[in-house]
Amino acid sequence: MTPQPSPQAGAAVKAADRAHVFHSWSAQELIDPLAVAGAEGSYFWDYEGKRYLDFSSGLVYTNIGYQHPKVVAAIQEQAARMTTFAPAFAVEARSEAARLIAERTPGDLDKIFFTNGGADAVEHALRMARLHTGRPKVLSAYRSYHGGTQQAVNVTGDPRRWASDSGTAGVVHFWAPFPYRSRFYAETEEQECARALEHLETTIAFEGPGTIAAIVLETIPGTAGIMMPPAGYLAGVREICDKYGIVFVLDEVMAGFGRTGTWFAADLYDVVPDLMTFAKGVNSGYVPLGGVAISAEIAATFAERPYPGGLTYSGHPLACAAAVATINVMAEEGVVEHAARLGAGVVEPALRELAERHPSVGEVRGTGMFWALELVRNRETREPLVPYNATGQAATPMSAFAASAKAHGLWPFVNMNRTHVVPPCNVSEAELKEGLAALDTALSVADEYTE
Repeated sequence: MTPQPSPQAGAAVKAADRAHVFHSWSAQELIDPLAVAGAEGSYFWDYEGKRYLDFSSGLVYTNIGYQHPKVVAAIQEQAARMTTFAPAFAVEARSEAARLIAERTPGDLDKIFFTNGGADAVEHALRMARLHTGRPKVLSAYRSYHGGTQQAVNVTGDPRRWASDSGTAGVVHFWAPFPYRSRFYAETEEQECARALEHLETTIAFEGPGTIAAIVLETIPGTAGIMMPPAGYLAGVREICDKYGIVFVLDEVMAGFGRTGTWFAADLYDVVPDLMTFAKGVNSGYVPLGGVAISAEIAATFAERPYPGGLTYSGHPLACAAAVATINVMAEEGVVEHAARLGAGVVEPALRELAERHPSVGEVRGTGMFWALELVRNRETREPLVPYNATGQAATPMSAFAASAKAHGLWPFVNMNRTHVVPPCNVSEAELKEGLAALDTALSVADEYTE
């Protein structure tokens, strides 16, 4: 679709937004949202006709891009047939979505509880774990994000938690491995893995193993910086959970459904959790949907005992029809394999080449269509490009970097000292190269702030 400029319409959209829309995670008078006129494939455009290559996949959910015709058609067909129905009934779209998801989840995660998104999936996973074990506490990692609802934001390990953290949510945070900024003074990945596991087990010992219901981890932390866990870490956490009777929860809301070049990031590490949360890519974000994949053991807890939780729109037919179509499209078009192939053959070599030329790049890490560049002032000291949780003037280097990317038609995903490279999983090689060229230019701006 060719963007058609319509500045007057854009001004009206912007005026209504500024008058009435209350935006998340924002100081309302300090933001200037872009008015978006349309989107298709890997691109979206504004009312001035300027087109942007979306290297953020919305909020890392448009795994098959915008407006895929088969998914749009499936939503239209479902709307014509049955727009909605209560969750207590068996509905074809809901049943088929659950079947297709269960076919792809690891191990015996064959029961699917549907939610409206990732945060409430985490809420319900932790409720299930507490009810299953009869224990109150949850352990989660610093440098993590699990959602904005009350329990999910409390298990989150980044500054978005602070304003809502009452200290009474039964959550204990610990350090997960991150070799580039090791909290364990590790010199190798093997040391980082061993010391992180020792730290976790020590934390459990001092908190009391019999008080801990669950350990929740993002399989690959997303917003916090796409920090690939070292070999053996997730398997080690699995062993620790088994040792102490703790439920192991993997959060695949961002990493799932092809983002890592596998159906789920857990497939990369050959690990099976007890509960796994998902959302975002399950239907490319076309209609809100999330869920919890449940093991046989935990499902058995609620075989004759009611599960005390539910949602009015659990397994909404429109959302589930979109999920069915999305999963089938990904299978038919080889989207998962495509993401793996381009990630290894195009993205990784290009990002490593950029890192060699740009002093602002401290580290490259990722897999599939899930990459991050760690930006620094000084490669030797690894001083971050901006301070932790920087705002205002202190965040100028990252703001200048993002502005340069947008000026060159690239919409980036930036968080603190990192820029993510997370385009749709079915992005073309030509589109990737276009985006990487714009990223190259934007990094030159970041370089100006290095020492």
